[in-house]
Amino acid sequence: MNLMQRLFPWLIALLAFAILGSALRDRSAASDYDWDAFGQIPVSASGRTKPLDTVARNNLMIISGRQSLVVDGEQLPAIRWFADVVASPESARAQEVFRIDHPDLVELLGFQSPEDGGKKRFSYDDLAPKLQEISRQGNLAFKVDPKERDTFQKQAISLYNRISLYHQIAGAEIPYHIPPMAPDEEWRPLFDIMRVPGFEDTEAVIAWRDIIGQYEAGNAELFNESVSGYLELITPLHKGALSKSKYEILFNKTKPFYQALVLYVLAFILSGFGFMLSNLAKKEWSVAFWRATMAVLVIACTVHTLGLTFRIVLQGRPPVTNLYSSAIFIGWACVLLGIFLEKIYKIGLAGMVSAVIGFATLIVAHNLANTGDTMEMMQAVLDSNFWLATHVIVVTIGYSCMFLAGFLAIAYILLGVFTNRLRGEGGKAMAKMIYGVICFAAVTSFVGTVLGGIWADQSWGRFWGWDPKENGAVLIVFWALIILHARWGGMIRQRGIAVLAVGGNIVTAWSWFGTNMLGVGLHSYGFIDSAVFWMLLFVISQLLIMAVGLTPWRYWRSFSKPIDSSRSSSPTMPNAVASE
Repeated sequence: MNLMQRLFPWLIALLAFAILGSALRDRSAASDYDWDAFGQIPVSASGRTKPLDTVARNNLMIISGRQSLVVDGEQLPAIRWFADVVASPESARAQEVFRIDHPDLVELLGFQSPEDGGKKRFSYDDLAPKLQEISRQGNLAFKVDPKERDTFQKQAISLYNRISLYHQIAGAEIPYHIPPMAPDEEWRPLFDIMRVPGFEDTEAVIAWRDIIGQYEAGNAELFNESVSGYLELITPLHKGALSKSKYEILFNKTKPFYQALVLYVLAFILSGFGFMLSNLAKKEWSVAFWRATMAVLVIACTVHTLGLTFRIVLQGRPPVTNLYSSAIFIGWACVLLGIFLEKIYKIGLAGMVSAVIGFATLIVAHNLANTGDTMEMMQAVLDSNFWLATHVIVVTIGYSCMFLAGFLAIAYILLGVFTNRLRGEGGKAMAKMIYGVICFAAVTSFVGTVLGGIWADQSWGRFWGWDPKENGAVLIVFWALIILHARWGGMIRQRGIAVLAVGGNIVTAWSWFGTNMLGVGLHSYGFIDSAVFWMLLFVISQLLIMAVGLTPWRYWRSFSKPIDSSRSSSPTMPNAVASE
């Protein structure tokens, strides 16, 4: 290898670090107001104490579909929008934050459809004359069964709820701003100032009134002093909350999962170029790209791990507490296992597949985050339960293994049918990976399901109740055992394992998301109607791939012709690495 080829992986690693470094830059417009300090103020919302910055980001995400505001070409932070809504209502009402996607709803409200060049986001002033019609459409839609609502009715309810949320923020009903300053006190909203005698005279309320008044007057210097004074006031009793607020704001700003997502895309592109070069017999460059891929994957997995650790520390809970965190954890486990497999077999495919899964699961998590706070408090029956924590972690690792085996199997089928990449040792190595991962999936899924039964016995007084989620979990165990027994009995070989492993993707996706779409059962997170289309599309795609895998051997390019003994090795990167 020449000098450039040896330096290439290091240069790519530097590029990855440069991408991470750019995430730390503040792209918001310069301001005299200390938004960082204001965002650190702890408040109570959705059952947990969190920084005001998180509340602002979550609410703006719900209302607008993004965590920042663009005004006159300048990007403003969500905390600035929140301050405007509370203290500068005239300015806030003119900001275009309400996103409406349905063209019929846009036209019904008297606006130009986005398809005809109209806008998608509207200000409160735009919608104010239409509030009566929005309320009427929302109430009509509420009367329809949730599972029978069409997209127009769902959009009407969404807009109605988002306007209600805006009113609650503007009226200081949410979040709860005033912290308990004595053992017998609780968090209260500023709205209580108007209702509770004597409550308006507390130091915290006076401080908050001063903060809002200074912002309303446009005095940045006094605003900053008021925020600083308020933080000093509450520090003695809420030092822990303030400390967590600083870390959570750092988490919000750096967006580790988004950065990991970008790096997974980079790793996939590098691995793709590596395979192209290996086909062109560019051995040295294919090795260089393989090493660069692994460097980026390790960096991305490290960032992913740091983000996961941040969430664990901030929540004080296990890594999996809801659907959002399950997507984060499944992607992380798949990437970690993929890196481990790549280090053993060095054929380039485990790295590529793990990058795809890491990207896909983080995309799923990103879409699940649109509903608000992703670190909401757990239900009481789930709180601080050892068996639940171990059950969820182990069974989610089982999900990860089944998905990794399934996606490796997809690669096996597509490469086997459309390329000659599975000739020789390459195909054998892939088959071994798929088989080994399924073995691990069978163990973890079984143990996780048993632990779930122990938790159910402690929480609900029964070990098994044929709940949809329980059925989904046991289906994964059965499917993994079916694959292993069919292999041990000689009924299937490499191709059969691959086809059934793709079927495992369907079973696992159903257990992960499908059972929640039913809207019934003790494990259901509610009817996730928006995911039905994507779930069906995923199932159809997996069935099509299974059909491709069942085509006769003579149509598989990797096996349709005799293997030349002089070229018995697969031309992929791993062999180049092994022979170097």
